[in-house]
Amino acid sequence: MKSRTSASNHDLLRDSPDFSLVLGGPLFQLMRRAHLSDDALMLARQRIIVITLIAWLPLLVLSALEGQVLGGSATVPFLLDVEVHVRFLVALPLLIAAELVVHQRMRSVVKLFLGRHLIPESAMTRFNAAIASAFRLRNSVLAEALLIAFVYVVGVLIVWRHYMALDAATWYATASVSGSKLSLAGMWYGYVSLPMFQFLLCRWYFRLFIWARLLWQVSRIELSLVPTHPDRVGGLGFLSNTVFAFALLAVAHGTMLAGPLANRIFYLGAALIEYKIEIAVVVIFMLCVVLGPLLVFAPQLAHAKRKGLREYGTLAERYVREFDAKWLRGGAPADEPLVGSGDIQSLSDLNNSYEVVRTMRVAPVTKEAVIQLVVATLAPIAPLLLTMMPLEQLLKTLLGVLF
Repeated sequence: MKSRTSASNHDLLRDSPDFSLVLGGPLFQLMRRAHLSDDALMLARQRIIVITLIAWLPLLVLSALEGQVLGGSATVPFLLDVEVHVRFLVALPLLIAAELVVHQRMRSVVKLFLGRHLIPESAMTRFNAAIASAFRLRNSVLAEALLIAFVYVVGVLIVWRHYMALDAATWYATASVSGSKLSLAGMWYGYVSLPMFQFLLCRWYFRLFIWARLLWQVSRIELSLVPTHPDRVGGLGFLSNTVFAFALLAVAHGTMLAGPLANRIFYLGAALIEYKIEIAVVVIFMLCVVLGPLLVFAPQLAHAKRKGLREYGTLAERYVREFDAKWLRGGAPADEPLVGSGDIQSLSDLNNSYEVVRTMRVAPVTKEAVIQLVVATLAPIAPLLLTMMPLEQLLKTLLGVLF
């Protein structure tokens, strides 16, 4: 019976597909037909170059035709607009490159759930249904159509026009009696480049939703967690490693914040310290969207820890009583040597096992993952510290903090 179950698990592991959050959807199929992607999301460099040129190059050409590249009547000419260059030449390539990183680092998630025997045989149907549902949602044409509609209705017409656009004469818009008037470059910016960027960004949020939904469905299954697993999360430690796949996405979000802040500091006289709340919000947001989905396993891990402490505590009680009776109460034969006895090593092993259970975490999240996400998000904003103090003084302050 046991060999039949092992063979069944081996077959499932061998036949299970690679899991990918990004390998599907109408845009992916379009990239394949345009020979900008293959079945493994290669050709990332070509995608980055083509999409970046579509978003950024027409802005340069149209701004040049309108005389707003460096001079002109604009307070913020095109080449001096930090936000637009950071968004389309840095953040946009990062969003595209992140697809390949996430695909490669998360493709083995399904196999790890099976390879570590976390999914009971009786729950395999539910597990496969959750994977299939995630694939259907990822490939949905309707979902991407709704994202496009959302980008134009909310992202461009409401958020950008009313909250994000600079309150000054720029290369893309000038003030008039009836409100700001878009230039030719501004029309391309507002109705082509910006929606393209916002669509890629919103599609990432949709993928994170799919990931969170899949984890929630899996967490509803009664997993076969092992309290003494050395990863101290019952065998779910591999989920913490998936966090590192989203590092580029965190850098992209930091970059998206750094661009607008730079414009407001350089052209509106703002100070970086004025935006500490916005910076904190972005960091917290990234921690929530990347690490938050992993918390759905907290109830099962907490239960496994309580059960493990109870069971291993009972085992330890039984063992130490027998050990005490044998070695301290005269139960051992007179000719049995204490030195070299396996009882001492067994007692130590039992103690180590109990300590692993006692130090179990109730979420598959590590301190290293949290630090990396925070650093990745803040890294693009760090250069703006130079607007507050000279580089020499900044280095002295950092060295004083560190040493």
